[in-house]
Amino acid sequence: MSEIKARITFEGGQVINIKLRPDVAPVTVRNFVKLAKAHFYDGLCFHRVIPGFMIQGGGMTTEQGRLIGREAQSIRGEFAANGKNNPLSHKPGVVSMARTQVFDSASSQFFICVADCTFLDGQYAAFGECADEASLATAIAISRVPTRSVGYYNDVPVTPVVIESVTITEED
Repeated sequence: MSEIKARITFEGGQVINIKLRPDVAPVTVRNFVKLAKAHFYDGLCFHRVIPGFMIQGGGMTTEQGRLIGREAQSIRGEFAANGKNNPLSHKPGVVSMARTQVFDSASSQFFICVADCTFLDGQYAAFGECADEASLATAIAISRVPTRSVGYYNDVPVTPVVIESVTITEED
């Protein structure tokens, strides 16, 4: 498996195309593909959007103004601080796994860097990148939507940014 492409389609029609990188994070890519093919991401939202940093989604729905988590199995974190070389740097457009302070806690949530986030290198499992400039532009636009506080989060979009589907569009 050398190159895999995925497409995130949002309610409203926006699209982010991603090139997944099994060469740097095979466990993470395999997990993302499995979840996408099982329609796990359908109906979930991007629940954190921070201009000049990143947009994060893939684990929550928003219902009646509340965030409700959807659980998935945790995987091993593929990054240097966890003993796995991962040379993909957190530059604009890079897709990486979100996690708690526990290194092996990533499951389904991912984020897309909308700026230089190289301070995350070695600490988070980067596993893909926006496939084109239009996709990065869409991610940046999403990062700028108005936000509000919900629970622990201060950066939840006022109008939910809902994932209609994540599809695997090409596999080698």
